[in-house]
Amino acid sequence: MTDRRSTTRGFKRTAILLGDQIRRAGESRGFAVSRVLTHWPEIVGQDLAAIARPVNIGYGKGGFGATLTVLTTGAQAPMLEMQKEQLRERVNAAYGYNAISRVRITQTAPTGFAEGQATFEHRPKAVSTGPAPEIVTEASRVAQGAKDEDLRAALERLAQSVLSKQKS
Repeated sequence: MTDRRSTTRGFKRTAILLGDQIRRAGESRGFAVSRVLTHWPEIVGQDLAAIARPVNIGYGKGGFGATLTVLTTGAQAPMLEMQKEQLRERVNAAYGYNAISRVRITQTAPTGFAEGQATFEHRPKAVSTGPAPEIVTEASRVAQGAKDEDLRAALERLAQSVLSKQKS
């Protein structure tokens, strides 16, 4: 009797397990290479990725050259318009050939309907330092009279919030 060999070697990477599903979702929107979607900040750079994201790639009737549709907010559209050629060159470099012939910019509000809920946060978020020490001491002095510990903590948070807003 022979021992059965395992076909798996422990855990698998998530990208391997979800690769087919990501590829199918990308292809439904015209992305033949899903790498454009998954590695957008590395392809176009952090500055462009912070203000735009790819939405669709549409191919014309003749089949020559595709149109990349990019979503951005209304305020960032003029800046992105000036960088369209640079954006096209970077995406074509990711494809390895001149796949994209035109870039179309679509504007939306920062919060909107289903597809328009665009957040372009590829930059690291700023670290919150918390309230200033004088605000913390003032808030604890205000909440000092409460006997219940939970109530005192809630009053301190409320006082910190109010005092922080008054300072700014």
